[in-house]
Amino acid sequence: MLALFTFANKLVKVLGIQRFILYYVIYTVFLASIAISLPYIFPDVKLLANKFWLVFGFLGVLTFIAYILAFIGIKRNPETGIMAIMGSIALKMLFSMAFVLIYSINNKGKDLIFVFNFFSLYLLFTGFEIYGLLRNLRHQNK
Repeated sequence: MLALFTFANKLVKVLGIQRFILYYVIYTVFLASIAISLPYIFPDVKLLANKFWLVFGFLGVLTFIAYILAFIGIKRNPETGIMAIMGSIALKMLFSMAFVLIYSINNKGKDLIFVFNFFSLYLLFTGFEIYGLLRNLRHQNK
């Protein structure tokens, strides 16, 4: 078992984008498991919005696409890597604002739970994306 873990760890260190995909899938499954367990931990409190999984999927896919775009930008021209990161984050923010606008138009009621769910997921996914991108920049500077 230890030999298999060591081999997998060495393989993941060698690969570039594959390493991010592996860690991203693990991170996404971890966040989803927390979201699944919240209604069981707090059964009397509504903590998830009605369309939580739509928001989760949207932000998950959007973060993945933004990371890939920034990663490609960093690999093409490492000197403008920060600009690629900032551009991908700006696109992600614009698409997220459009999503919130469409959601709020379709759901007339004031949904404070949606706001908390959306922005907590947005910050969690964006934090992971920035961490991964900055790790790539750090390895290129060495």
